[in-house]
Amino acid sequence: MKKIIYMAGITLVGLFGCKTMQNKQSANKAEFPAFSTEGHRGGRGLMPENTIIAMKHAIDLGITTLEMDTHISKDGKVVVTHDDYLSPAFMLTPEGKEIPKSDAKKYPVYQMDYSQLKAFDLGTKVHAGFPQQKKIKTYIPLLSELIDEVQLYSKGKKQMFYNIETKCSAKGDGIVNPAPEQFVKLLMDVIEAKGISPYVVIQSFDKRTLQILHKKYPQIRTSFLVDNKKSLQENLDDLGFNPFILSPAYKMVDSDLVKQCHEKQIKVIPWTVNTKVEIAAIKALKVDGIISDYPDLLLD
Repeated sequence: MKKIIYMAGITLVGLFGCKTMQNKQSANKAEFPAFSTEGHRGGRGLMPENTIIAMKHAIDLGITTLEMDTHISKDGKVVVTHDDYLSPAFMLTPEGKEIPKSDAKKYPVYQMDYSQLKAFDLGTKVHAGFPQQKKIKTYIPLLSELIDEVQLYSKGKKQMFYNIETKCSAKGDGIVNPAPEQFVKLLMDVIEAKGISPYVVIQSFDKRTLQILHKKYPQIRTSFLVDNKKSLQENLDDLGFNPFILSPAYKMVDSDLVKQCHEKQIKVIPWTVNTKVEIAAIKALKVDGIISDYPDLLLD
C-alpha cells in the first residue's frame, strides 16, 4: 500500500511539474494578432529597408508586426540587415560614393565590425526596385538599438510584435554567418535582455536555427520560411516539429495548404504580397497574416 501511495505521489508530482512548465510557457506568450499585418523589412516599398525610421513609419501606419532580418557582425553584434554583403543596389560608402557592381562581395557583413557597417549610408541612393521609397540618410542599426527605439516610440500604444529572421545557411557557416548555435545565442541574448520574448517570432529558411530554438527556447514562437515544391508534410518532416507559423512564398499558397495547416494549429503568413489584387486574393484564402513591401496596402 505504501508503495502504491508513493508511486501515486510521484505521478502527481510529475503531472504537476509538467503542467507548471506548460503554464509557464503559456504565460511567456502574448496573444498573437488575429491577422498579422507585416511590413517586409519594415516596409521597404516606402522607406529604407530594415531601418529604425522604417519601423517607426510602419508603427504610424498601424501594422501589428515588425518584420526584419538579422546578421552577426565580426565583433559579435546582432545587426538588422538582409544581405550577406553590403549591396551596391541601395548603399553608399562612408564617403558617399556608390559601390561598384564589381565590388558586390567586397563588404561581407560577418567580416566587418559594427563601427564599419554603421558608417555606410543605406537611405540616400535611389533604389531602382522601389521608386516610391522615401530617401533619408540612415544606417544599419543594432537590433538592441532598434528594439529600444521601437519600445519608446510605441509607448502608450498597443505592443508591437517582432518577426525576426536569422540570415544564415549551412553553406555560409564561417564565411557570411556564424554557426547556428552561436547565432541563436547572440540573438536570444538581445531579445531576453530587452524583455520582449512574449512578442517575438523567429523566422528562418535555415531549419537549424529553428530546431535549436525549439529545443533550447521552447517559449519562443518559430516560423518556417519555405519556397519549394514540397508538400506541407514533407516540409514539416524536414523541420522535425510543427512551427507556430508556416511562412511560404505567396505563390505556394492555396486553400488546401491553409486548411492543412489550420488542422495542425499552424498559422499561415505568406510573403511578399505587393499589390491590392494579390493581397485580396491571398486574404480570401483565410491566411493568418501577410508580409508586404507595401504595408499601407494591407490596411485598406
